Amino acid sequence: MIYSLIRSDLRAKAQWMYGGVTRRTILKTLLTDGTFAMLCYRLMQACQRRRLTPLAMIFNKLVPCIIGRGADFGPGFVLIHSNGVVINTGVRGGTNIFIEHQVTIGAEKQQAPLLGDDIFIGAGAKILGGVRIGSHVKIGANAVVTKDVPDGATVVGIPARVVKLYGQPVAENRS
Repeated sequence: MIYSLIRSDLRAKAQWMYGGVTRRTILKTLLTDGTFAMLCYRLMQACQRRRLTPLAMIFNKLVPCIIGRGADFGPGFVLIHSNGVVINTGVRGGTNIFIEHQVTIGAEKQQAPLLGDDIFIGAGAKILGGVRIGSHVKIGANAVVTKDVPDGATVVGIPARVVKLYGQPVAENRS
């Protein structure tokens, strides 16, 4: 299971960064920023599931960002850049989650975000509290998400607001 998750993560990152999955792009991916953090996260997750807590703690400390030991993401978890990333232990994410640098996905009042599938989170974005992020969502750089985001949305700003749904502009409601 762990090997298939790692393979899926590497393939997703190679496709994202180099537009294809070949031996060459996988090798280049292994040498890029964020990949070591992705590997440490998957090894930490595997140790945690096997109740090898001391080993999980070691991998947790090796990760060059902060990812809680209980955080759980499906296949295709990609840290494009790992610098400054903070993910709470209660966070749950689906498949194909792409995260830029300086992103925080954090709990508030014991409630952590739940992320769907096929999500891009731009640099510096913050997702806070017990919000649900739908599938096929793009979160713009420096956006602060404190409310649920529907499927297919693109959100930007502070606080984050929906500007597109499935690629179509959304008329702003100026009350």
